[in-house]
Amino acid sequence: MATTEKRDYYEVLGLQRDVSIDEIKKAYRKLAVKYHPDKNPGDAQAEERFKEAAEAYGVLSDEEKRARYDRHGHQGLGGMGGFDPNQFADFGDILGDLFGFGDFFGTRGGRRGNRPARGNDLRYDLQLDFMDAVFGKEVTLLVPRVITCVTCSGNGARPGTQPVSCTGCGGRGQIRYSQGFFAVARTCPQCGGQGKVIKDPCSTCGGAGRVREEKKIQVKIPPGVDDGSRLRVAGEGESGFSGGPAGDLYVFISVNDHPRFTRRDYDIHSEHTVHYTQAALGGDVTVETIDGHDSLKIPAGTQPNQVFRLRNKGVPFLDGTGRGDHYVHVAVRIPTSLDDEQRALLEQLATLHGDTIPQEKNVFEKVKDFFSN
Repeated sequence: MATTEKRDYYEVLGLQRDVSIDEIKKAYRKLAVKYHPDKNPGDAQAEERFKEAAEAYGVLSDEEKRARYDRHGHQGLGGMGGFDPNQFADFGDILGDLFGFGDFFGTRGGRRGNRPARGNDLRYDLQLDFMDAVFGKEVTLLVPRVITCVTCSGNGARPGTQPVSCTGCGGRGQIRYSQGFFAVARTCPQCGGQGKVIKDPCSTCGGAGRVREEKKIQVKIPPGVDDGSRLRVAGEGESGFSGGPAGDLYVFISVNDHPRFTRRDYDIHSEHTVHYTQAALGGDVTVETIDGHDSLKIPAGTQPNQVFRLRNKGVPFLDGTGRGDHYVHVAVRIPTSLDDEQRALLEQLATLHGDTIPQEKNVFEKVKDFFSN
């Protein structure tokens, strides 16, 4: 900037003096994008504006500094203001989101040093029979996973030895250096950010600190699970890193179809066929349910596709408070052929109803019709 007198920090960010910290951060984000040197190579004025915005943000985002500035202006900071290249480590959350500098500033992009980290979660796809999903079942799963090596306790070094401090980064896991007016850090390529290297690796895990295994895990499937249900088995995922907690195992359930039952939420639907005389006269029939056979009263005059409910004969609720219902859809069977006695009885019934009865032609009439056509 051509002037030596500092501009008002609120003016620099284009804000009023009563703004919130979120508004200050938002204004700084906007200016950082506009004047960042990487987007304005060789533009000295843009670089100065970027520094100026960073300095304003550094003061106004700090509660104590802002209070002094509001009371006494630049003089009240007593050297607390001014552009400080090292403060950019504190701006990683802002610039990292904008420019992908998370790892560049050492704020994100993987584990730093040798910090404990949670293990990965695992997924297991389980195919269940219809009845096992309805009533629950205990199953044994064979789950492949990565666990901490017991030989070296996860440090990767041969028993009796220990990893040594990385000479490339001095054990920090990061290499810091200056780039322009930035003080930045990158993950150490020699140790991968661990801060330590293994000179004599463990013979079991080859220095990885982790090995693959297949474990048998008992999982209790609760009554009432449905297709698409997901069960969480805590702590049965992969082992954590550097002593961190293990991940979880998630069991995703697919349920096979049943040849006679259809499930809708917690209700069961099925079809039961009755003879047309039974539909007309009514009576008790035996129907199949998920609990076995049960009795159902069919009232006289039951129509095709009529639905009857058997209460509490459906799927158990997952919370164990009750069950759904069973709905029986009635189908009426009409005979495709009748003997003489059956036909005579039906004709009598039709006559009582005033229905027209088609007369079946005798053999001579059929022969006559054949030759007339």
